[in-house]
Amino acid sequence: MHLPRLSMGVGDRFGAEGEAQLAAFVALKAAGVEAAPVWNKSNREHQITGTKPEAVRVEADAAARALQWPGAYFVDADHIGLKNVDGFLAASDFFTLDVADFIGQSAGDDAVQAFVGRHAGHAGTIRIPGLSADVESTPARIEAVARKYLRAVQEAGQIYRRIAAAKGAGTFVTEVSMDEADQSQTPAELYFILAALAEEQVPLETVAPKFAGRFNKGVDYVGDVRQFEQEFNADLAVIAHAVRTFRLPKNLKLSVHSGSDKFSIYGPIGKALRATGAGLHLKTAGTTWLEEAAGLALGGGEALKLAAAIYAGAFARYDEMCKPYATVIDIDRNRLPSPDAVRSWSGAQFAAALRHAPRNPQFNPHFRQLLHVGYKVAAEMGGSYREALQTHRAGIGALVTENLFEKHMRPLFLM
Repeated sequence: MHLPRLSMGVGDRFGAEGEAQLAAFVALKAAGVEAAPVWNKSNREHQITGTKPEAVRVEADAAARALQWPGAYFVDADHIGLKNVDGFLAASDFFTLDVADFIGQSAGDDAVQAFVGRHAGHAGTIRIPGLSADVESTPARIEAVARKYLRAVQEAGQIYRRIAAAKGAGTFVTEVSMDEADQSQTPAELYFILAALAEEQVPLETVAPKFAGRFNKGVDYVGDVRQFEQEFNADLAVIAHAVRTFRLPKNLKLSVHSGSDKFSIYGPIGKALRATGAGLHLKTAGTTWLEEAAGLALGGGEALKLAAAIYAGAFARYDEMCKPYATVIDIDRNRLPSPDAVRSWSGAQFAAALRHAPRNPQFNPHFRQLLHVGYKVAAEMGGSYREALQTHRAGIGALVTENLFEKHMRPLFLM
């Protein structure tokens, strides 16, 4: 099993939008570009919505049958570790090994010095094709990388071997995630991280490094776009060289996490993909749930009242909703409308404030981010929320498909 060159992670909090999401991939294929959908849902999201990993498999398979999807598709055990991987083994064929918590932990002096010794031949100047400057490496720098990242790589190896023992090697896709580190990895760091992963015999097909700037949930990239472009291109070059040097999987590619709605960096990403022929995995998540909320609002009547009630609940429980996502949201509470004001809005006003259209003067990124993390309120509504989704199925589905195709796929792959 191998991940195609282009793929997108599509989160679906409530498991109702599989066909609408896949319709965007069908449209992309009709436009001449094929990308693989990867339905992703984390353990935390399952706990909040009261679902099990098996539900994601059911949704993905049903969508593929309904639309007669001829290509590859996957179900991602998103951000898992040894503590929770077992619950995902049966349903998933894509595993995001999240080892960020182990960055900076000690792998032990013996392991560090052994790693430095094995890579003594890389000390000096490393010339990497496509990189604007050579990588200067010394034993001290190699040791610094090992002390910061080797324990995390070892953890990735342990998780991978747990999965392989249960499912069999070659039957699933492996991603290693280090995007929640405190700083972006330098080319030298990424190079030796990949060397260590090769030694651990982790056949990763995608790696999610940390990039400079902020990747807040559901809104645009915050940072220096030129710096991001330089880092992204450097990482592409390092990966291509590491694949040859360390005999990593030939289809190893970059993954951009919290990549939904990062409109300002889609241009540089698309440019790099076209110039190099490299692959990409872009992981989106809660934007589908936001399209559901917008679709309900546009449905008017009781559905609009339901959408307003969800916002009111999230507003009242602000700290509870935001705490788990504190590092990936940036909300100015003074710019949040009051629940009473939102109750007076029309469906069009609600949708305009919520849907990500930066040039629309009614768009409110603070309102959007709070609703993004407030899906727990909708989950607690149980059947009433899910019934509303079915009642307004057509309108919501159109928004979901449009969001993925027009706002994500077109600028990334077709422009």
